[in-house]
Amino acid sequence: MEALDALRGLAVIGIVPMNVIAFAMPPAAYFNPRAFGGHDLLESAIWAVSFVLIEDKFRALFAMMFGAGVAILLGKASDHPLRDHYARMMVLFAIAIVHAVLLANNDVLRVYAVAGLLLPIVVCWRARTLLVAAGLLMLAQLAVSGWYAWDWVAYALERASGALVDPAPQEQAEALYGFNPQVVEEAIARNSGSLTDRIAMRLDTLPQQVTFIAASLPSALAAMLVGMAFWKNGLLAGHWERARLMRLARWCGLLALPPLVALSVWTLRSGFDPIFTTANALVWSAPLDLLLGVGWAALGMAIFAGGGGLTRRLAAVGRMALTNYLATSVILAAIFAGWGMGLFAQVSRGEALLIGLIPIALMLIWSPLWLACFRQGPAEWVWRCLAGLRLLPLRR
Repeated sequence: MEALDALRGLAVIGIVPMNVIAFAMPPAAYFNPRAFGGHDLLESAIWAVSFVLIEDKFRALFAMMFGAGVAILLGKASDHPLRDHYARMMVLFAIAIVHAVLLANNDVLRVYAVAGLLLPIVVCWRARTLLVAAGLLMLAQLAVSGWYAWDWVAYALERASGALVDPAPQEQAEALYGFNPQVVEEAIARNSGSLTDRIAMRLDTLPQQVTFIAASLPSALAAMLVGMAFWKNGLLAGHWERARLMRLARWCGLLALPPLVALSVWTLRSGFDPIFTTANALVWSAPLDLLLGVGWAALGMAIFAGGGGLTRRLAAVGRMALTNYLATSVILAAIFAGWGMGLFAQVSRGEALLIGLIPIALMLIWSPLWLACFRQGPAEWVWRCLAGLRLLPLRR
């Protein structure tokens, strides 16, 4: 289980490079560097590396770990396994809403809690059936989102050909996913407010959270099904030989990396046109993100199976995954939010990524120290106490 915990720790750390952009810059910059930071070579190169290797790949890996964790817990002997599971999901959803309102607009725990409600239905499926279901989910999402995305791409191609077309869709795309000075100024104004201002603003936009959950649910659920499948077939349980793991990692890389590189080149050649950039980031890359997430999982298990100091440290991070995920938001909010140091929109993409090393270093330091004295992370302890409606022991 140490290798699985280490892989979970790697997933938590891998989310930080994208989360720090969400905390440091206007929302459109999460996908499009032109929205904030410009076109210089370094910014474009950083974006390209992140798009190909990191963006949504580690979020998929994190969801895989969640699915595997649910399979493990539902497989344990319990008097009321379903009741315990749904209690955990309800408490997790409450934690997620608080997290989203206070700290992180892009919180993924809301989606995980909702998707988790469906997992008991499939927990008895065979590994192959789970993988097929995950593939069908991704294809369905690609078909639906691709239908809308292609309309936008067709419009952009027609506009690029010099045809006279309505400029409104392009202006809308620029406002949402491109460079729009007014939108940038509004984002800066929102983030310069106090914590009370933020809470009031987020409570006013709670319906948007429903839209976010609905849009994110298929891909997250697909990744969870993959995680459950790989627990059942032994990959995440540590039963695969290293050669087999490395072979799977290579195949995932060979299948996912060339089209991801092609999509990044397409985006760069378009000058980060918001329509092409968003379609590539949110639609066409989605199945490739999951595939490369599987590659990262196989590579991680191959490396961590050998143990060692780094593996043990990452395993501690993974055993405190919820605590570290929430603590990262606290640290980044304290650095970038108006009620903190107020560095929002004050740093470049490269500088933001360097700042992201702070929570990564801290979780690598504090996780083993905490677990030397306590049974689990503080957030995990609160989660389980609330789900079980009883006070559990914390100290070792």
